[in-house]
Amino acid sequence: MDDMDHRILSALRARGADPRVASAARGLSLAGEHGALWLAAGLVGAAADGARRGSWLRGTALVAGAHLTSSGVKRLVRRGRPGHIEPLVRTVGRYSFPSSHAASATAAAVAFGALGAYGLPPLAAAMCLSRLVVGVHYPSDVAAGAALGALAARLGARWMTGGGRD
Repeated sequence: MDDMDHRILSALRARGADPRVASAARGLSLAGEHGALWLAAGLVGAAADGARRGSWLRGTALVAGAHLTSSGVKRLVRRGRPGHIEPLVRTVGRYSFPSSHAASATAAAVAFGALGAYGLPPLAAAMCLSRLVVGVHYPSDVAAGAALGALAARLGARWMTGGGRD
């Protein structure tokens, strides 16, 4: 698996040689730092959709929880970031498994998608790919982060929607 991880990462990181791709990937990476883009999206949803404000806020809490859980798992696993390529961005931490960007992005896509924000999954997918293009995660880091985020959002879905009430 490590060989496959290295090859996929190297191929996607090579896409960052295009300045437009590199710029977009850097922008997504910055926007997703600490789940900021997704937390902001949840707060905007809460402000704009007063009838379901509680659901949006609970969904935002699920996104934050997915991010924090991912950060905790990183400290347990302690997998180093890829060292065979030059990254396009700096990272806050030195561990890569799982990707917290992928965890928060996927949690937001699932949680906020349940509230009708159907445009988020493509943006979340782009966020996940950006971590490979900027060269700071292996594909298995991103896959694990996405799975963690989806699981967190699905497990919290009933709570998020208030069990049918808001």
